[in-house]
Formats: sequence, C-alpha cells, structure tokens
Amino acid sequence: MNCKISHFMQDLNSLNLQELEKWFTDETVIWIPPAKEISGKTRVLALFRAIFRRYEKIEWNVSEIFNLGDDKYFYLTDSLGNLLGRDSYRNQICTVIQFSESGKILYLSDYFKDTESFN
Repeated sequence: MNCKISHFMQDLNSLNLQELEKWFTDETVIWIPPAKEISGKTRVLALFRAIFRRYEKIEWNVSEIFNLGDDKYFYLTDSLGNLLGRDSYRNQICTVIQFSESGKILYLSDYFKDTESFN
C-alpha cells in the first residue's frame, strides 16, 4: 500500500483532528459530491469535525490503490460505521487524491457507492 495513503488513513481512523491537521494546507481542496468543493485547512478540518460528530463509530479500510502518476492516486475503501441513532452500515468509497511534493494533500474527492444511508 502507498505509504502516504496508509499514513493518512491511519490518521483519519484516529478521528483526531490534530493528527489530520498535518495533511492539509490553505491550498487543499476537498470535494465530496453532491456538496460543493471546499478549500483551505481551516474549512477542511471543520468538515472532518462535522463528519466525526455524526457518527457513533466509523472506520475506513483501504482495499486497493492505483497510482495515476504525478503523486495522484485512485483508491477503494470500505467504510463501516454507525450514524448517531441508526443501525450500522457498510459502504464502498472511491477516492481520488493528489499529494504535493512535501506530502501534503492538494486534492481529495470521495465518491460513495450508496448515498442512501446519509439521507
């Protein structure tokens, strides 16, 4: 598994914003359709804070990584969790991610197989 993705996902699974903070800059762009793109470290961390608050439990497990070149990757993830007050669910996510030369995330976009669990 690509080390940057492995380390990022380990920090994401910690649900600790201080661990995640090191991955983002003011130039980072995150897009999770159907929402609009957001950019900047402060807004990205606020997004993750809001996501973490919606869950009793959440975990991501990467299954495959494809190198697209220029420090850009496509990877598949299984997401397991419980939204507050709801039954557990499982979902599959496709992610496009690009890193800077210094290893920070420039761009990240997630695409969910099933969006029904979020309604």
